[in-house]
Amino acid sequence: MARFELKLPKMGESVAEATITNWLKEVGDKIEADEAVLEIATDKVDSEVPSEVSGILVEQLFGKDDLVQVGQTIAIIETEGDAPVAKATQEAAAPAEVAEIEKTIEVAQETVAAPQNFSESDKFFSPLVKNIAKEEGISVAELDNLNGSGKDGRVTKEDILKYIDDRKSGAVTPAQKVAQETPKPTEVVQQIAPQVTEQPVQKSQQAVPVSVNGGDEIIEMDRMRKLISGYMIASVQTSAHVQSFIEVDVTNIVKWRDKVKAAFEKREGEKLTFTPIMMEAVAKALKDFPGMNISVNGDYIIKKKNINLGMAAALPNGNLIVPVIKNADQLNLVGMAKAVNDLGNRAKTGKLKPDDTQGGTYTVTNVGTFGSVFGTPIINQPQVGILALGAIRKVPAVIETPEGDFIGIRQKMFLSHSYDHRVVDGALGGSFVKRVAEYLEAFDIDRDF
Repeated sequence: MARFELKLPKMGESVAEATITNWLKEVGDKIEADEAVLEIATDKVDSEVPSEVSGILVEQLFGKDDLVQVGQTIAIIETEGDAPVAKATQEAAAPAEVAEIEKTIEVAQETVAAPQNFSESDKFFSPLVKNIAKEEGISVAELDNLNGSGKDGRVTKEDILKYIDDRKSGAVTPAQKVAQETPKPTEVVQQIAPQVTEQPVQKSQQAVPVSVNGGDEIIEMDRMRKLISGYMIASVQTSAHVQSFIEVDVTNIVKWRDKVKAAFEKREGEKLTFTPIMMEAVAKALKDFPGMNISVNGDYIIKKKNINLGMAAALPNGNLIVPVIKNADQLNLVGMAKAVNDLGNRAKTGKLKPDDTQGGTYTVTNVGTFGSVFGTPIINQPQVGILALGAIRKVPAVIETPEGDFIGIRQKMFLSHSYDHRVVDGALGGSFVKRVAEYLEAFDIDRDF
């Protein structure tokens, strides 16, 4: 029988590793070519790893939460013969043995113990942790109050075993008792793999969050929110943020879009929003002011050859992601609209690839989408600037004409430019955002798309 090594694929020039978040296929499962085998997460994007061949999954070489390098073998697929594989061989790697053990626990637990509804918790618990909790009578509420020592604060086997030891010694008080007559699935585990269950337990002090008000709800941040939190704090601590604001008359842009949007969608099959028009102006301004298209590495300034525009996008779960439009200055308006719509749609549906978020040299965020007039965005490191687009509003304005000034209704918006004062002074930061405004206000209402 041929054995195919499923490797962690290359996900972009700057992506070297990923974390396994979920196995979609278990040992013994049949897999079709191009079918997803597992889910992985980089520092910004979650994605799936498909199989290149059809066959039977016989080994899982890594477990959940394991960090894997690009090019490493993560699973073995048997590509000849269609007889199902009952379980991994005795020589299988340790992660495959653990997967078999966890599967056995789940089967045993379904037949001997009353179910607990772990879906009530917002935290992730591995099958092994959940089954230990079930057989020991540990409630979901107790698990929620445990601070795990695993990746992103997840509760590990060692954490829950320590909690059980503390509870038995009287150090903590359990929320509920275990029925004496309930058989223990861990007995099955001990028969199968005593070397796993008899591993020494790492002793660590667990801090339990306390609710001041009995009605308060304590929710652990998900993985992406923790990452975003870390990025934002690091950016504020790294860069000396300063802002410049400018108001822009975009009446011509609004009129032009209203005039051509139906024809644009009919010809190109794409909706025309204001975002690609704004991105086009930003790309032009970056060519005029290359000092904004840089990054900082210690005491060195790196001038970027390419203009790669990051486009901040809100996800359905409320988190934020920044896909990147590569070589944005080389795109016409149609190409920019297609790129904006493609990245935006794939962000909403969770189909972005890791490389889609890499290599940005400057970022644009549209705070006007949520009704904000302007904002003070935080720089996306290691870039040195970020532009916030405010909401477009009808406002009374002074209009200058050869016949004199008069008051009229105009469509206006604010541009908010945050930049790193370590390397960008007010003259450059202010001149750049002014140039963006000039491109927008000089928009040709008679132009073709």
